[in-house]
Amino acid sequence: MAKKSRRARRRRETRGAVKRGTVSKPGERTEVEVAGRARRATSGFAEQYAYVYDDLKRIAIVAGTLFAILIALSFVIG
Repeated sequence: MAKKSRRARRRRETRGAVKRGTVSKPGERTEVEVAGRARRATSGFAEQYAYVYDDLKRIAIVAGTLFAILIALSFVIG
C-alpha cells in the first residue's frame, strides 16, 4: 500500500479540527490547529527519544562509579 503524503494527512487532520461554519482568511490558522500541532510535536519527541533518559542515567551511574574509584585510589596510592 502506498504511503500517504504529509500534505494529504495534514488536510485530513485539519479538516476535523476546524469548526464548521467559521470563515477564516487564507493562510490564517485557528487556535485549535496550532495547539493540536504543538501537542503532537511534543508527544512525538517524547515517544521517539524515550531511550535517551535511560542512556543518560546509565552514563551518570558509570561516571559516578569511576569517579569514586579514582578518589579511593588516590587515598590508597597517595
